[in-house]
Amino acid sequence: MNKIFVGLGFGLLLGALDGATAAFYPETRNLLTGIMVGSSIKGMLVGLLSGWFAHKVQSTKWGIVVGASLGLLFAFLVAVMEASNGKQHYLEIMLPGFVVGAIIGFLTQRMGAPRLATRAAEPRA
Repeated sequence: MNKIFVGLGFGLLLGALDGATAAFYPETRNLLTGIMVGSSIKGMLVGLLSGWFAHKVQSTKWGIVVGASLGLLFAFLVAVMEASNGKQHYLEIMLPGFVVGAIIGFLTQRMGAPRLATRAAEPRA
């Protein structure tokens, strides 16, 4: 399977799991469906971009760094939107986004079909 599809799949799964953790906070229980959908979309975006990076660069270390950075960036954007509503939950939003992004970055590097060699890189006989 392609690394981009691996990233999308794991992003969807881990994003939904990340969103489901909002059930632990009583003030967010009535918004759980919207949070899970938003977290799933955020996870899929991180998975898509991490999968594209994994397709181009074969480095587990940099895959984790890119995935964690993307997860942190998208979680920060969500936290800023919540802060504009008068609720400041930066840590509760950004920490799981960072961890989920790092996991997605790792998984996209380790799973999926590696990039095939091009014809130009093969020696001619």
